[in-house]
Amino acid sequence: MIPVANPKAQYLAHKEEIDEAIERVLQSGWYILGQEVKSFELEFAAYIGVKHCIGVGSGTEALHLALRACGVGSGDEVISVSHTAVATVTAIELAGADPVFVDIDRDTYTMAPEGLKRAITPRTKAIIPVHIYGHPAAMDEILAIAREQSIFVIEDCAQAHGALYKGKKVGSFGDMACFSFYPTKNLGALGDGGAVVTDNKDLGEKAVLLREYGWAKRYISHFSGLNTRLDEIQAAILRVKLTYLDRDNMARSNLALLYYKGLADLDLVLPKVREGCTHVFHLFVVRSTNRDDLLTKLRAQGVGVSVHYPLPVHLQPAYKKFARDLPNTELVAREILSLPMYPELSDTQVIRVINMVEELFHG
Repeated sequence: MIPVANPKAQYLAHKEEIDEAIERVLQSGWYILGQEVKSFELEFAAYIGVKHCIGVGSGTEALHLALRACGVGSGDEVISVSHTAVATVTAIELAGADPVFVDIDRDTYTMAPEGLKRAITPRTKAIIPVHIYGHPAAMDEILAIAREQSIFVIEDCAQAHGALYKGKKVGSFGDMACFSFYPTKNLGALGDGGAVVTDNKDLGEKAVLLREYGWAKRYISHFSGLNTRLDEIQAAILRVKLTYLDRDNMARSNLALLYYKGLADLDLVLPKVREGCTHVFHLFVVRSTNRDDLLTKLRAQGVGVSVHYPLPVHLQPAYKKFARDLPNTELVAREILSLPMYPELSDTQVIRVINMVEELFHG
C-alpha cells in the first residue's frame, strides 16, 4: 500500500528529536502556553517574515480568531472560494458572518480575481484567499482590489507552509494569515494545532487576547474571547519539524518533478505553476475526465489516491443557501485526483504509481 499521505513516516524520520522534545515538556511541568509555545511563535514568525505569531488549537480556530480580530461579525460578508476544505467556511460562520463564494482559476485552482471584484458589496468585511494544494493565490491582484475598498485580507495558508509568491512567503501579504498544523500538513504536529500570523501590532495584540477568553490579566475578560491554545507538546514537536520544513518541501518538489516527467505523455492535466510562484506540493493533484475510474482502479492496486475535494462547499447540504454559479469550481471537482505525496515517499514508489497510471491508460 502506498498512502496518499503518511504522517507516521515523518515522525519516524525525526523520532529521536521529537521524543526528546516531548520528554522535555513532560519534565518541565508546564503544559499550556509556556516556553515551547513562545519559542515556536518567535521562530515561526521569523520563518514567515512577520512580527507576530499566535499559536492556537487548530487551523479552523486560527481563521475564526483572525476574523474576530478584524471585527468580522453578524451581518458581515466574507468572500472566499468554494473549492477548499470546509474549515474555511466553518470559520466564517463561527464568526457570525455569511460566506460569499467566487470562482477559481482553472489552472491553479486559486481565487479568480476577476470574480472577486464583482462579489464585493457594502456588507463585505474580509476576503480569504486560499493557497490551495501549496500553490499561492494571485495576491497582488487580490490585495489591490481589497485595498481599494478598505477590506481586510486574511490568507488561508493551511496547505502552503513555505510557499513563495514573488520571493516572499505566503502568510506575509494579508492583514492576517492562518496556518493549520494538522498531522498531514507540510508542517504538521502530532495532533491538532494552528497559528495566526500578522505584521499588524494592534491585530496581533487583539488575537492574543481573543485566544484566551479576552484576558489581558488572568481571569479578567476585556471582551468575549475564545479558548483556543496551541499546547506545549505540539509546539515542541513543531519546533523540531520547522527546522526541516524547507528540506522537506524540496523533497516534495523533487517528487513532483518525477510525476511531471513520468505522466507528461498521458491524457492528464498536471499541476500548473503561476509565474513568480513556488509551489510546495502539499498535494500533487492531476485532472482526468475519467477520474472516478482511475480512483477505483488505483485504490484496488494499493495506491492511496484521494479527492481534495469531491463536492464544492456551495453544493454541500449545509451551505446550499449560499450557492452561486461557479463553473470552474464544479468542473474541477469532477476531475481532480490527488496522487501520493509526502517527503518520505521514495522515488521507487513514485515510479510504481506512474507505471500503474500508465497501464490504466494504455491497458
